[in-house]
Amino acid sequence: MTDTETAYTPHKTFKLFPWMRENLFNSWFNSILTIVSLFIIFFILRALVLWVFFFADWSPIEKFPLLFLVGQYPRDQLWRVGLSVSLVSLLMGISWGVWQDLIKGFAITLAGLLGVMALLPFKVDFLTLQIRLLLLMNVGLVLLGFWIGSARKTSGKQVMIGWAVTAGLIVLVLLPGFANIPYIPRVPTTVWGGLLVTMLLAVGGIVLSFPIGVLLAFGRRSTLPVVKVFSMVFIETIRGVPLITILFMFSLILTVFLPAGSRFDRLLRALVGITIFSAAYMAENIRGGLQAIPQGQIEAAKALGMNSFQINYYIVLPQAIRLVIPAIVGQFISLFKDTTLVIILGINELLGISRSVINSSPEFVQLQLEVYAFIALLFWIISYAMSYSAHQLEIAMGVGER
Repeated sequence: MTDTETAYTPHKTFKLFPWMRENLFNSWFNSILTIVSLFIIFFILRALVLWVFFFADWSPIEKFPLLFLVGQYPRDQLWRVGLSVSLVSLLMGISWGVWQDLIKGFAITLAGLLGVMALLPFKVDFLTLQIRLLLLMNVGLVLLGFWIGSARKTSGKQVMIGWAVTAGLIVLVLLPGFANIPYIPRVPTTVWGGLLVTMLLAVGGIVLSFPIGVLLAFGRRSTLPVVKVFSMVFIETIRGVPLITILFMFSLILTVFLPAGSRFDRLLRALVGITIFSAAYMAENIRGGLQAIPQGQIEAAKALGMNSFQINYYIVLPQAIRLVIPAIVGQFISLFKDTTLVIILGINELLGISRSVINSSPEFVQLQLEVYAFIALLFWIISYAMSYSAHQLEIAMGVGER
């Protein structure tokens, strides 16, 4: 066989009927099973479509769409939330342009979510029309950012600095505001709610728990007894109790140890509890990846004169994270869903807002199924988007390939 014959591999085209015959009707038993399954799926989908479009009453969601999005955040200050979303959209597009396939899945997912939210069939008034237009504009900002990043006038270091500055601007300036500045007045976190709080807790917990988890993973493998024991005790203690216990501890018990008269924002307390809980599990995920790195690579790096920091930063950690991306993503999705537990602290995140809407009117009590179905759909869409984005990242990084 010549080199030309060896290198050439004919491309197989997908054909529906041969694929069905090979996979679905390749025996009499599989044929019967396929037909029965199709009938079951048809009747389930038919009943679901009829309920969604003809029998379900979506009036609680149509009447309070902003409540589900931002809670009781002052309506005249919604421009601050809109500006925050716009900054994130633009930066996500720039990141896509700079890092290409590594961020492509996340950018497309964000643009898709914004587009879907803009087209949801809510009752339209002047305010909600403005929000729809803003969401559609943010889709354009993602594309504009991609064009800016693709122009190669922005470096990865600049993008990372931009994310750090933007995060600080949103969390410390735009959303909370200031007490003595009339143009951007103080908005207490007690009126924040809905999807805004859910995303803040989820994203904040993910961003903060990742570096802490990395440090704990290295600490548990450290040769220093104090560092190793501290990391091990921290990880095993936190992993040995449920998240609800951690939240109660930071919400109730922590105030006992604070000076008299001092106040600790309850949203911040919830974020700290979620971060610490997630960091312990993240540490074990990262440690699993660290143990999978061959010792020979570390010895070769030492032979080249690299110090411990250079070995871990340039060789060990990138490979370890690449190996455990599925486990990390699973942890992030679990963290996103666990944000509903902060309802026990009186924080009106997405699930808490839904309960408030249901209890606001006697007619809505009978519509719990519709409200919770809507919340479940939102959680499923965002969780699937995270999973899809991570899958695209795995493809871009060649996870599972040699």
